[in-house]
Amino acid sequence: MRASVGGASREGLGRHAEPDAAAANGVRYGSHMIATRLTDWLLTSDSAQRVRLAQAGLAMLLMSAGVVAMQYAVLAGLADAAPVAWWTALSLGGMALAFALIRSGWSRRRPDPSLAVPQMIFAITCGALAYAIVGPARGGVFPIVMVILMFGMFAASPRQMAGVSLYAVALFGATMALMAWLRPEVYAPAVEAAHFIMVATMMPAVSILAARLSLMRHRMRGQRADLKQAMNRIQDLATRDALTGLINRRHMDELLEQERQRSVRAGHPFCIAVIDIDRFKRLNATYGRGAGDLMLCAVAREALGAIRISDRLARWSGQKFVLLMPDTRASLARSGLERLRERVSAIELTAGGAVLRVTVSAGLTEHLAGETVSQALERADQAVYEAKAQGRDRVVLA
Repeated sequence: MRASVGGASREGLGRHAEPDAAAANGVRYGSHMIATRLTDWLLTSDSAQRVRLAQAGLAMLLMSAGVVAMQYAVLAGLADAAPVAWWTALSLGGMALAFALIRSGWSRRRPDPSLAVPQMIFAITCGALAYAIVGPARGGVFPIVMVILMFGMFAASPRQMAGVSLYAVALFGATMALMAWLRPEVYAPAVEAAHFIMVATMMPAVSILAARLSLMRHRMRGQRADLKQAMNRIQDLATRDALTGLINRRHMDELLEQERQRSVRAGHPFCIAVIDIDRFKRLNATYGRGAGDLMLCAVAREALGAIRISDRLARWSGQKFVLLMPDTRASLARSGLERLRERVSAIELTAGGAVLRVTVSAGLTEHLAGETVSQALERADQAVYEAKAQGRDRVVLA
């Protein structure tokens, strides 16, 4: 009896635990969905836009660090509150505007959709203003400016970075000279000269680093392009016939099996046709393999022009082709094959002073429920032999 009671208790606990676990999973899933939607709303779902907005957000974060430093200067009695308040509104407002322009898609019309250079110019201008109003704490401006420039190196070209660096040197030089003239008791000329030498030394160094990074990015893009081209080439070699450019037998085997499985799941019919060029061995023996290769390419080209976009044509072996016709009944497939046969019979090639013409014999079958692809291909192949026995240049339905 105790065992029954204990079992009942455990069963009851299990029933209570299952809703609790489901509720917890539901909360986690709901939180994840909210976070995903919020991220998509803020950064969009476009991958390129996400990168640009993430960069703009990081730039805003760096500017926020500068704002914190300026507010500390106010609290420490090193700067007046009113100018710093105006500077804070200007700097954060400008970075927020850049983020909004990127988020709205307006920046897509610009040569640089990320607005990297305008953001750097604005940040350097804000840095020069901060240098002028923060007084004794002005040395803290330089690390922030350098971080902003280092951040821009990953988005700007060497020429752009050189222009930005020259602008920074000129602007900070003018600011230092002006403040040394207006407030020499705080901005001592000798100290400002030392600061200017530091700025004039650091900025060209940043330009050189930007050039090196740009070269590395260019090489990486080239390597990615070469790798993609090589992968495409490998894919073509694995799935395409080198002579005709059609799907090869290996890839067609995969497509046929995929279509069979789709047919089992959805109940859609499909047809398979085996197409054989009539008297092709005689053509090769009489005019040479070069003429035979030209004829194979011509037949492939005309056959592709006769089939639907959804149909798949492969070179199966030698002069034999296989055609896969998804979502097709045999009656409709036969009319398509007749059109293909007529187009091939109209081919005229010149070789050795002679005009070459060929015909094709085709065996068509509709895949039957429960049979394998090999069985359907075997029936289509037998229909080809029957077409040749009946006089060639015809379509026989198996």
